Amino acid sequence: MWMRIAFTPAAPSTGSAQRGLTFLQFHKVHLAHSQPLRNFAVLTSIRIPMVLGSLETSNRYLSLHPLLGELFEYVRTHDLLHAPAERITLRGDDLFINIADARLLTAEAQKLEVHRAYLDVHFPLSGPEIFGWRHLGDIDVEPEAPFNAEADFALYPAPAATYLTLHPGEFAIVWPEDAHAPIIGEGCLRKAIAKIRI
Repeated sequence: MWMRIAFTPAAPSTGSAQRGLTFLQFHKVHLAHSQPLRNFAVLTSIRIPMVLGSLETSNRYLSLHPLLGELFEYVRTHDLLHAPAERITLRGDDLFINIADARLLTAEAQKLEVHRAYLDVHFPLSGPEIFGWRHLGDIDVEPEAPFNAEADFALYPAPAATYLTLHPGEFAIVWPEDAHAPIIGEGCLRKAIAKIRI
């Protein structure tokens, strides 16, 4: 029998964050029985969160959006760590990258944000970044203000359900249902946030 198991670590303290993430893991369990049994699937009912990956294996995710290939190729072939902190336009408003120097916040201080018109792809550049996640459907409080369609965001004063640590060379693809709390940690971080129109 195959079982799908979800693991969700507790919220980390800013100073001693562990590298962890929500993930799916398969375990094969052999059943004792007098006759041979075929394996069968038992799937727990959970939501699949944002996509986490590495630039080394980013080609696995190209089918998720037609512009991801162009984005990953640009990030792999340009020195974004030393680029000016500004917008890099690749395809007008359909695909661009914001280079930012961010001051990291505590998990308690950071709010969840959501978008509707764009995917976010987050790339930490100068060091690790703690990243909070919660499914939008699980948030039981109102946003701080109505959704800002022009800026494509809303903020929710709610904690993340789980936290993970992204490292340089890794990325997170955030969908509209993924409420996320980035830039958590200590000190400052150079990062790239790509925006891809859905």
